[in-house]
Amino acid sequence: MASPPKTDIVLYTSGTPNGQKVSITLEELGVHYEVKSIEISKNVQKENWFLKINPNGRIPAIIDKTPASDGKPREKRIFEGGAILLYLSQKYDPDHKLNYPYDSDEYWEVVEWLVWMQSGIGPMQGQANHFYRYAPEKIQYGIQRYQIETKRLYQVLEDRLEEQSKTAGEGGPWIVGDRMTVADIANFSWINWAEWAGVDVKRFKNVSQWVDRINERPAVKRGLDVPEPFTMKEKLKTKEGEEEYAMYHSQWVMKGQEADQKKHG
Repeated sequence: MASPPKTDIVLYTSGTPNGQKVSITLEELGVHYEVKSIEISKNVQKENWFLKINPNGRIPAIIDKTPASDGKPREKRIFEGGAILLYLSQKYDPDHKLNYPYDSDEYWEVVEWLVWMQSGIGPMQGQANHFYRYAPEKIQYGIQRYQIETKRLYQVLEDRLEEQSKTAGEGGPWIVGDRMTVADIANFSWINWAEWAGVDVKRFKNVSQWVDRINERPAVKRGLDVPEPFTMKEKLKTKEGEEEYAMYHSQWVMKGQEADQKKHG
């Protein structure tokens, strides 16, 4: 087994599903990285210096300053979580711990399920979060529309894991093949927040067990606590904690929306 390569990576992130999938991947790979916490509540991600890293003004993003193989300095920026996960697994996973060799059938299956998450669970559950937790008006159509679509997507994954369980080895089933891959990490990062969207993941037996298995991994526990401790599940244990957590996040979500409305409306 190859030793983790010496790396010089800067991660710009916040404690959200999108940020956590990158910090989990970095922890699982065991590579060195520096964390720069982006205060979304203060709209730091919209400041000019950050827009030069990610012109879309969103986290996560990385700058990889690891020297090239010939020793020459280099500085590569990558934004969008899915792109970052593919980049990291391609460059810094020589033993294919979190992926499969490029152009293998399994590699493209990982890409499929990663893109599926980026175009499905992420945006749909994100909208469920907004209408269920943040919107100043409780619009039942919006809540139901996005919660139902999130549940539909969970069922797709439930069926996939059920199919995978027929051939799963020790520790499985996983979304692709015989190991946890970046596809699992990407999907987990959102489904681990299911209750915040008002969705009960326990309705989906295989998905619920899969979430529990991933949560038990030491690297995942470390990655969830980047850049600050992950407290959502603990906060939801009490009504007071839930209201406090919702109020804090609602304020910055609506502040960002107001800024976008003023600029683009």
